[in-house]
Amino acid sequence: MNSKDTLLDEVGKVLDPLKKLDVAYLFYTLMVVIFVLVVLFPKIYISQQIYFKSREISKLKSEYDTLKEENKVIGASVEEIKYKNQVIDTIF
Repeated sequence: MNSKDTLLDEVGKVLDPLKKLDVAYLFYTLMVVIFVLVVLFPKIYISQQIYFKSREISKLKSEYDTLKEENKVIGASVEEIKYKNQVIDTIF
């Protein structure tokens, strides 16, 4: 029995520090969480800003393409009107 008690006491000594959550463990855990947040926050922020800027650029690009097509249509209409005016001027 003596060896069993000694063995259980030794196991208890090894396992007891793992069971206790003291202030140092809490402080260490908080420091790790803060460090992870400090490291990851800039990446998340920059990725989010890139996403929103790319959406804005995409919207402006589609508007630009639409205006470019409208400009072509208006230009063709102006050329048609100029041609009609030239034909009318040559007739009269």
